[in-house]
Amino acid sequence: MSPTAQNPVQSVEVMFTIVEALKELDGAGVTELSDHLDLPKSTLHNYLATLEQEEYVRKDGTTYHVGLRFLDLGAYARDQIEMFEVAKPELEHLATETGELANLLVEEHGKGSYLYRTRGEMAVQVRGHVGTRAPLHSTSLGKAILAHLPESRVEQIIDEHGLAPSTPETITDPETLFEELAAIRDRGVAFDDEERLRGLRCVAAPIRANDEVVGAISVSGPTNRLRNDRFREEIPQALLEVQNVIELNVAYS
Repeated sequence: MSPTAQNPVQSVEVMFTIVEALKELDGAGVTELSDHLDLPKSTLHNYLATLEQEEYVRKDGTTYHVGLRFLDLGAYARDQIEMFEVAKPELEHLATETGELANLLVEEHGKGSYLYRTRGEMAVQVRGHVGTRAPLHSTSLGKAILAHLPESRVEQIIDEHGLAPSTPETITDPETLFEELAAIRDRGVAFDDEERLRGLRCVAAPIRANDEVVGAISVSGPTNRLRNDRFREEIPQALLEVQNVIELNVAYS
């Protein structure tokens, strides 16, 4: 399990619970938040007023929304990851070359976080944006990372987050997942065949530095375009070429 604060500050926990609820509800008023979180309105008023004062939420009429000040923090956090600037132009080239959606994901706290997404001319709209977190076991990106983590760490992630299904194709059995991770190490790439979203396929390759996996890159597209040799050979080859460039640049930058 991940480390747990010995003496968690309840007010901080409540504050982030409120912020997460505003995101989940796509904005909400005090009454809706009170019903959703089972918190007194008076308590919510105090927290929301403080968050608004510090510019972390904004108020539109009677509805509160997550504020743009979080964007500043998110952009700062992303910029601290050296691989981002190195991978960005290579992913843009990959998206242009394939015409599809190219992605960069890293693991933090046992989940995947999208650092960058760039679209080719044929790329489909899929849910999620930079900063979106996703389960590692149900994406090719996540599986590419899991395949190169120590087995004990993978077991820890499974214990903490489980293997919930996103679609009927999601791997939900630990033994099957470990078999898939071994296959990924052998072939060098991971496949997602409608395991996260129906109608979407994805191919991913890990990014490693100093013998440790630091992230993964992928190409995503609809099943009618990512099929047969394009899915199993052309896209994987393009990914491995970009992987090599990124890893060299990370190593010698």
